[in-house]
Amino acid sequence: MSKFKFKLQKLLDIKIKDEEESKLTYTQAQNKKRVVEENLKNLESNYTKYSDISKAKDVVTQKITINYLSALTQTIKVTNKELEKEEVKVNEAKEDFIEKQIKRKSLEKLKENALEKLRKEEERIEQITNDEFALYAYMRNIANIS
Repeated sequence: MSKFKFKLQKLLDIKIKDEEESKLTYTQAQNKKRVVEENLKNLESNYTKYSDISKAKDVVTQKITINYLSALTQTIKVTNKELEKEEVKVNEAKEDFIEKQIKRKSLEKLKENALEKLRKEEERIEQITNDEFALYAYMRNIANIS
């Protein structure tokens, strides 16, 4: 079998590199989103932990608790907005990754098709050669019999 050289190999290599970078970006976006989600869970658990103001013994403690809860509420709102932004980033990164993956797979399919075409052509040539040898052998056998 002759050495197969894919004409678009450099482009395929670039597409593979782009896909890997896109995969890395997607993974990083997912990790950032996970961190924001964990932060939000912690804030919400703190809010539920301190939301019962009746546990505070005096008025000063109640006021401090109310101020803390107010600050937690604001932080939860900000974190929710941040989470929404991170979700958008994750979706964009995912779409970019899928797009680059499709481009890479398209080029790989072209390469596979070209390789298969080459194999079929080589098999055809080999079959023609084998048929010629068989024909020569047959002709020799007929000549020897006569």
